[in-house]
Order: sequence, then C-alpha cells, then structure tokens
Amino acid sequence: MLAIEKQYVQWHENETLHHARWLSQSNQVPPTRIILVDDKMTADEAYRLACEGTSMLWHGDFHNARQLLQALGRRIDRTNERSEQRKLKKAANKSAANKSVTPKEIPNLFHQQRQMQAQRSRILSRLLLELDAGYISQLRRAPDVSAACTAAFGKLDKAIDETCVLSFRDLQGALGAEGWREKGVPITGLGLSVFPHYGVFAPTRHEYVQLLLDVPLPDTCDVAFDIGTGTGLLAIILAQRGVKQVIATDLNPRALACSNDNFTRLDLSTVQLQQADLFPTDVPLANLIVCNPPWLPAKPSSPLEYAVYDANSTMLRGFLQGAKQHLAKQGEVWLILSDLAEHLQLRSRDELLGWFVDSGLKVKYRLDTRPKHGRSQDNTDPLFAARSAEITSLWCLVPFDS
Repeated sequence: MLAIEKQYVQWHENETLHHARWLSQSNQVPPTRIILVDDKMTADEAYRLACEGTSMLWHGDFHNARQLLQALGRRIDRTNERSEQRKLKKAANKSAANKSVTPKEIPNLFHQQRQMQAQRSRILSRLLLELDAGYISQLRRAPDVSAACTAAFGKLDKAIDETCVLSFRDLQGALGAEGWREKGVPITGLGLSVFPHYGVFAPTRHEYVQLLLDVPLPDTCDVAFDIGTGTGLLAIILAQRGVKQVIATDLNPRALACSNDNFTRLDLSTVQLQQADLFPTDVPLANLIVCNPPWLPAKPSSPLEYAVYDANSTMLRGFLQGAKQHLAKQGEVWLILSDLAEHLQLRSRDELLGWFVDSGLKVKYRLDTRPKHGRSQDNTDPLFAARSAEITSLWCLVPFDS
C-alpha cells in the first residue's frame, strides 16, 4: 500500500469548526472553501459554485449526489461545446469529411483536449462527502463503501475515530476499481482475465497480445524481464509461452501487489517480482527483455496517468539506454509501442529510431497491428485523423554486434 501523507480540511457546521482527514488519489489539493449542501441544491447553482472554486460537502441523499454529479458533467459538456469545443468540433468535421488536418492543428487539439479534461476533473471533484472511521457513510441510501475505500486509500485510524473527506468522484473511482478487481478484464486470445487493483492501469486495450503470442521467442530463452509490469499481463504471456524464469519489475507498490495477485491466481511459480526503477538487480542477464511503456510524451496529471503519459519520454529513453547492458548474448528486446505520439506530432519516427541507435540497438524486425477500440472508429472525435491512423508495433531490437 502506498504511503499517503496526511492532510486535513476544515469547515463550519452549526457554528462549530469541524476537521477531517483529506483523501485524494488524484492529487487534488485540500479544498480551502467548503460549504454544506443537500438535496435542495440545484445543478445550476452547484455548477456556478464549483466554477468559482467552492467545494460542496454533501449532506443529502447518496443517490441524489450521484445524479448531481452527472448533471454537473452535462453542464461542463455544454459549456465546452460553446467555447473551446467549437474548435475541436470543427476539426472533427474536417476529419469526418476526409479533409486534412494540418500538422500544426493536431498537437494544439491534443493539448486543448487535455486542458478541458483537467478542468472537468477540477469542477467535478468539488462535490465532497464525509465518511466516518471505517469508511462508513451516514448519508441516506449510501452503499457499503468500506472495502473499496480501504483498498484505495488504506485503513483509517480507528483508535482516534478518524473521519475523512474525499470527492464523490474519487469515491466513484474506488468503487469502479473494486468492480474491476472482482470481475477482472478478459484478455482476448489468452482465455483468461487479469484483475486490476485501484491505481493500476486496466489493460482494456490489448490488441498487442496477439503480437506477443505470434512473435518467435529467441533461440535461447531461459530468463526474461518484464519492465514496468503493471497488472503483470506481459509476464503472464511469457510464462505461458514456456519461459523458464520471468522477472517482473515495477516501481509502484500497488502494481506489485496487483501483479502478485494475478500471478498467484494463475499459480505461476516461474515469475518473480522485484520493486525497481526499470531493471532488476542481482539477477542473471536476460535472453529477452520486454516493455510496454507509456505511449504519449506528456506530463501525467494523476497517478493513474503514469501508465499513459511519460513526460519527455523519460521512461522510454531510460529503458532503451539500459537494455543492452542487461541483455545476454544473442538476446532480444521487445518494445511494444503505439505510434499515436507520432500522429499527434508529439514525437517523430526519426527521433525514436535515433534513440535506438544511441542505445546501441538496431531493429531486427517489427510486427504491427491496428487498434480496434471505439475511439479509433469514431469520426466525430476531434483527434480521429490521428487515432484512425494509429499502429501498435512490437519492435524486436538487438545489439549492433549481434
């Protein structure tokens, strides 16, 4: 479980000052202006207050709070439609009409979308609720959220009867993650499911799985590394393909707990876990090193986004720079990477190939697949031109002297 630095919020209720521990896994700072609201609060008034920076501590019916949050989302969408969204819609119409979007427009559209998403998150996160020690809600019709919150935020201190305040949106995230953890994510082509934990990216896009099943293993493949294992999916595939020893690494304790859970469910005794920033230590050189790094070189805005965004391609470049020295003779590196960043004008193909060369690696071959997810087929998406052209590749890299 991740260590969370304790922060607190305070508010006045019946002329009495109250305080509680502030919980946020989305890196939202503790709110400083909090008012009490209940079922009488209208969506229009709540939207006005949230846009002004006022947080609202909900004292009404639990399901009414959920409906209010949905209503806030609709108002955000309408506002965006009247402002920045007009530019995005114009670009989407050009894409739908098969008109070209200039290279200068694409990165601007990407950054505009991210700014809108960040603003949306800030507004929706201003609806708050209080939970008693043990994550018990006193709201009418409130479900039992204790298991989901304990998994997401850790245990509260019952000895001091510690209460907490969190955004309703973060609570929804915790409940959603609990659902993933219980039901699992079916992996096409493997005939099994993986079970994500809170704060670990769920592999809902897994078109690359078939690439990993089709690609030939190195002639000798006794030891393989899975760098940045997350849920452990790549390590599972390697173990199922008969690799004798798979060492999976991750820096995130939540990912290590998640992948260990998945390995245990499948009784994979050949997989070892190690907490490490990229490569494991005190282990043999690998015949095969695999990595599926974050695909987009942009700054993450929350812990979960670290699986998608890699500021300045730091992880990708660090992986490439260190791979050769951890590779056994005749070993291979499998890099799984989408070219969406190239279509968004965030990184060029020449830049990527240059990093290969700088790392002492050359391309032995490349296998490609196209995405099948809904957004790649949606011609109303402002970034449809980039998403529809996306290709996910498995790059097989070997040292120059191989």
